[in-house]
Amino acid sequence: MAATDFKDYYSILGITKTATPEEIKQAFRKLARKYHPDVNPGNKQAEAKFKEVNEAYEVLSDPDKRKKYDQYGQYWRQVGEGGFPGGSGVDMSGFDFGQYGSFNDFINDLFGGAGPRTNKQSYSYRTSTGKPGTGFGGFNDFGFQDMGGAAAQDSEYTISLTFAEGFAGVQKRFSLGNETIDVRIPAGAKTGTRLRVRGKGQVNHSTQQRGDLYLKVELQPHSFFQFEGDHLLCEVPITPDEAALGASIDVPTPDGSVNVKLPAGVRSGQSLRLRGKGWPLAKGGRGDQFVKVAIAPPKDLTPQEREYYEKLRSIRTYNPRSHLAQVKL
Repeated sequence: MAATDFKDYYSILGITKTATPEEIKQAFRKLARKYHPDVNPGNKQAEAKFKEVNEAYEVLSDPDKRKKYDQYGQYWRQVGEGGFPGGSGVDMSGFDFGQYGSFNDFINDLFGGAGPRTNKQSYSYRTSTGKPGTGFGGFNDFGFQDMGGAAAQDSEYTISLTFAEGFAGVQKRFSLGNETIDVRIPAGAKTGTRLRVRGKGQVNHSTQQRGDLYLKVELQPHSFFQFEGDHLLCEVPITPDEAALGASIDVPTPDGSVNVKLPAGVRSGQSLRLRGKGWPLAKGGRGDQFVKVAIAPPKDLTPQEREYYEKLRSIRTYNPRSHLAQVKL
């Protein structure tokens, strides 16, 4: 990766390097809603921006990846894949990586042109096209690491899936040198899912035995859905009158919108369970989807709305803070 290809993930999300995890999440949600393909149908620039925002959030929301990114800049992936000799035992904090045109330039300079000496090798393969790369895999690349082994050598790929691909399952094509294989990712794959493809790993040249291929799934962040264990969680805004009187609202689920009955007096932050509307489970069936409601008061009132709100305030008998009078140290 040339220095000019460096992506400033903090600038992409519009935050500073001191941003808290919550600030990172808020910035991502705002931009994801703005550039989501459903909001910008057919807009290729918005689609590219959405992927870029997802990529930035994927790194900065992960403490370990963020630490490597902050320390090694555009070469954080190579360090993470074993491409840096010495691993985490080498303190490179404050080092200017931007002066090098590529990671190899940095290594050659570090070792006086001798290149790194390490038993591990890192490559990357792109879907479909698949010649072995240089280890500088992009957003849609599959990072490969030789796992080693006495009898055979296993290979591991990190595969990035959208929520739609993880939910419904998808077939992916891999090019491994001169071999092309098709792998079916089952429905319900999510971050942390590890799939084994027997006999498709690296060949141990001394024994001629072939290891297995392991696919490690990472789901791209979604602008609406989040995981809570095996269940899905989403947040839906409601109006003050819907909270007070109850209402019927439409809520998105992975396979379409459903109508949900809000009970009268529902509180902001309360969650409603949609049974069997969540993520496919490995043991069969579906998990649940939890709908967290957030009361969203209107910012701009019409004169008539303001009149009625003022009238409501003048006749209201309910005081949600009455119990606070008893609070003492």
